[in-house]
Amino acid sequence: MTVTRLGDDAEPGNWDAAARLLDDYRQHYGANPAPEAVATWLREQIDAARARVYLACGAQDGVTDGVCTVAVVPAALTLRTVWLVRDLYVRPAARRRGVAREMLEVVADDARANGAHRLSLQTESANVRAIELYARGGFTALPEVTVMDSTL
Repeated sequence: MTVTRLGDDAEPGNWDAAARLLDDYRQHYGANPAPEAVATWLREQIDAARARVYLACGAQDGVTDGVCTVAVVPAALTLRTVWLVRDLYVRPAARRRGVAREMLEVVADDARANGAHRLSLQTESANVRAIELYARGGFTALPEVTVMDSTL
């Protein structure tokens, strides 16, 4: 398996694969299909440096198995950055093969190499498999943190 970061030098097929997987991810959570809108949004996020996007491709077949989006945000207390895993999706046929774990390892390595203070993520409380995966990868729940949200 190969995990790469999507950027200006990416082949057009990688952009298409990322958009397709992100659209699948959205549909998994009940959103309507919108492949063109997802492709536009993805390009805008990367061009504006609001997101980093990682793709996992199978070694034998070259099929894109997973996508992970990361937001890099300033952390004033440490004068560094915090990397936030926002979306992580592995296509159903590729699950339970280490794809998510490998993507998280590459993201963590990149975060360290770029001087990040912390790598964070959030997931639904009912997503037990994801929580177990993240715990095995060294993530711990922060009971002193309350996540709050306001839809705009």
